[in-house]
Amino acid sequence: MGKDYYKVLGIAKGASEEEVKKAYRKQALRYHPDKNKSAGAEDKFKEIAEAYDVLSDAKKKEVYDRYGEEGLKGPTGGGGGGGGAEGHNGQSYNYTFHGDPHAMFAEFFGGRSPFDQFFQRNGDHNMDIDDPFAAFGMPPGMQGMGGFQTQRSFKSQPGGPHRGRERKKDPPVVHELKVSLEEVFSGCTKKMKISRKRLNPDGCTVRSEDKILTVDIKRGWKEGTKITFPREGDETATNIPADVVFVVKDKPHPVFRREGSDIIYPAKISLRDALCGCTVSAPTLDGRTITVPSRDVIKPGMKKRLVGEGLPLSKCPEKRGDMVLDFTVKFPDKLGQSTRDALRDILPP
Repeated sequence: MGKDYYKVLGIAKGASEEEVKKAYRKQALRYHPDKNKSAGAEDKFKEIAEAYDVLSDAKKKEVYDRYGEEGLKGPTGGGGGGGGAEGHNGQSYNYTFHGDPHAMFAEFFGGRSPFDQFFQRNGDHNMDIDDPFAAFGMPPGMQGMGGFQTQRSFKSQPGGPHRGRERKKDPPVVHELKVSLEEVFSGCTKKMKISRKRLNPDGCTVRSEDKILTVDIKRGWKEGTKITFPREGDETATNIPADVVFVVKDKPHPVFRREGSDIIYPAKISLRDALCGCTVSAPTLDGRTITVPSRDVIKPGMKKRLVGEGLPLSKCPEKRGDMVLDFTVKFPDKLGQSTRDALRDILPP
């Protein structure tokens, strides 16, 4: 089961935009780590931010309502992606929350330290957290995105309410980029769609937008290779967008496993072939088959190296690693007495 964002905010499915905002305000104030020191408050605060990020965005909310978290966060991209729920224009989502919950909180309330206003005016630390505006006699219409200022007062200030504040860059947002050994062997191009927030020209409000990031997978790239797209994360009036970083991760292969630039092929042979000699047909990543004869006795765990039949070297793609045949000898489950006697006579002690 995926996350229930409605339950996180304490509202019913299908809640209005205003109800979502009101629920976020209530829950975010309740679990903000500056006021709530209980264990797990920080994680709950982040979960509340993610729920609001989805339910306050019409496109993401539509996909979530239809397919749940699994559909919203399904894989996407070219050259090896698949699945994912389809959103507007038939595009599939690959949503990951990569915002700063504290920046979102500050943007919502119009400043980085709303508790200085909400909870410490006249030394009142016991104010009802469900209605922190009550002590100021503020009408409901002024309890939204602007904190103590209306949207009109925001617009009257050139550069927005955060003008002059130091903007800090968010930490990098890291995604795994899974590639097959065939893609590493030949190289390929991946197109990854991200959903992010961008600051509007007014310097105050933000919009949600999708962007396609193109990653050129070079031949021989090793697992762990990082590709960085500077400042492609969420942008608000109080932050500098984070870098988006993709980290190469090998997909499990049905035949081979990888060790650096070498590929390991498990060659399974019978006990008779191990003792009497055999020929192994080994597949390659480029579709060929290599015939490997052996006349020697093969012991369990022995290896045979085929030079230059592995993956391209990342720093010198015209050269390649090796294919290593890793022999496994299959012993019979049982032997008849006559076979035992014959082997005892034939085999050396």
